[in-house]
Amino acid sequence: MATPVNSEAKKEATGPVISGGHLVAKALKNEGVEVIWTLCGGHIIDIYDGCIDEGIKIIDVRHEQVAAHAADGYSRQSGKIGCVVTTAGPGTTNAMTGIANAFRAESPLLMIGGQGALSQHKMGSLQDLPHVDFMSPITKFAASVPHTERIADMVSMAFRESVNGAPGPSYLEIPRDVLDAKVPLERARVPKPGAYRASTKSVGDPADIERLADILVRAERPAALFGTQVWTCRGHDAAVQFCRALNIPGYMNGSARGIFAPGDPHGFNRTRRLAFDKADVILIVGSPFDFRLGYGRRLRADATVVQIDLDYRNVGKNRDISLGLVGDCGAILSAVAQAASGRASNGNAKRAEWMKELRSAEAKAYEKLLPSFKSESTPINPYRVAYEINEFLTDNTVYIGDGGDVVTITATAVEPRKAGNWMDPGPLGTLGVGTSFAMATKFVHPKKEVLCYYGDGSFGMTSWDMETAQRFGLPYLAVIGNNSAMNQIRCGQIGKYGPERGCVGNKLGDVDFEKFAECFGGWGIAVREPGQIRPALEQARERVAGGQCAIVNIWVDINEYAPGTKAQTMYK
Repeated sequence: MATPVNSEAKKEATGPVISGGHLVAKALKNEGVEVIWTLCGGHIIDIYDGCIDEGIKIIDVRHEQVAAHAADGYSRQSGKIGCVVTTAGPGTTNAMTGIANAFRAESPLLMIGGQGALSQHKMGSLQDLPHVDFMSPITKFAASVPHTERIADMVSMAFRESVNGAPGPSYLEIPRDVLDAKVPLERARVPKPGAYRASTKSVGDPADIERLADILVRAERPAALFGTQVWTCRGHDAAVQFCRALNIPGYMNGSARGIFAPGDPHGFNRTRRLAFDKADVILIVGSPFDFRLGYGRRLRADATVVQIDLDYRNVGKNRDISLGLVGDCGAILSAVAQAASGRASNGNAKRAEWMKELRSAEAKAYEKLLPSFKSESTPINPYRVAYEINEFLTDNTVYIGDGGDVVTITATAVEPRKAGNWMDPGPLGTLGVGTSFAMATKFVHPKKEVLCYYGDGSFGMTSWDMETAQRFGLPYLAVIGNNSAMNQIRCGQIGKYGPERGCVGNKLGDVDFEKFAECFGGWGIAVREPGQIRPALEQARERVAGGQCAIVNIWVDINEYAPGTKAQTMYK
């Protein structure tokens, strides 16, 4: 690495005095941050200088939205808190979509944004905007740092707020003169690592643990849904053990997909509606009653409904419940399993019949989908693509979905083999997350295979940062379901306005995306026949293993839609 030009000034600054940027880097190091995702700007360069000294890697991308999504993806995969650093003005506004996505997905991260100097406050400085005002509604904590001495202290404050209750993003604005100024190190409060956090593994009221154990032991037809918070808490093993101990069928959504391996006797994924329609007890763990659950209306009206959540504000929102517990999902599930230990639920004959009924229904649902999964039609049926991707996955493959209808269809087929091997945007429904999530996953797990399945619309949003992945040695496999349309919206428009107006504003041009890979040293292939899918995936796997990003551009049928798209359930 080249010696800094102003080496004498740097030597003086790292002695009895320290700059704001170096205080940022020290505070990030205290939190275990190993990488910042960023796009350069004059307001923030002293942070880069500090990160070099602290051994924090700097990955610079081509668009700030990509940086924010990457920090989110890093958090989801590592279990730590990701960090995105942007300059002021458009650097911050470009990142807002990524921050909003993390906010709705309850994903912790810290965004540090630049700002004009305090000495130029209200004077119209370059890229000056009221960042804190517009970041506040989409973060758990947003503040401006008023003095250089407070930088490390406020960074630790922001990190702490990110994991308070249900996690989420925090934002810190640091004016340029605050960041560039130097202060005596002894006057700057740099919190000691690990010395400013409390335990978050709460199990709530012990009486409610006993009450829930009683409810579940007595139930004849219980069902449990495990949501993203179960993975966030790293409570996936506890969830599996809980279902084993109580003989309860478990369903998964969001980041919890994969906590039950394919074929697990307690893992179910095709019969959730049947289960919710017939269950006498429904347990919702770490998933809010939002549109994905019909705001609670998709749960049987007269069932006993129990909710476990990290955030008190989520409990009982949109639907009345029978019992609510607030705390760490894994800790609560373990405590309930322990409280129920030795009771009669496993030997309950009606419980055994219930499990058998659901398993039989799962098999029938799969058989119904098989003709689509094995379709030989051209253009290629997107269900066939989903099936081929699932067959291609290994225990070591992380699957990322970034798109509308073609990606929705994969939920009918793709079964990740392990916990943490499924990633989707979350409830904000953001397109363009895939490139970032892929890079972040490969950074956290360099030995894992990463496959991102895009719609052609979403791929066009952030695909230039595949060059970033290639540049930093983070190769991954991009599969594109290409129908030259924003097809999820197109389906709704056709249904509402008819075919003559149904394609307005949602049709895209035909793009040979496989050729795009050549621009940055990657590899690509086009697929137009169903029998070509698996060979193309295998070739791409070899290229990725050899260090190249790979694109498999699959041309799919524009007139095939997911069931939820046809029913427009996302709006109901």
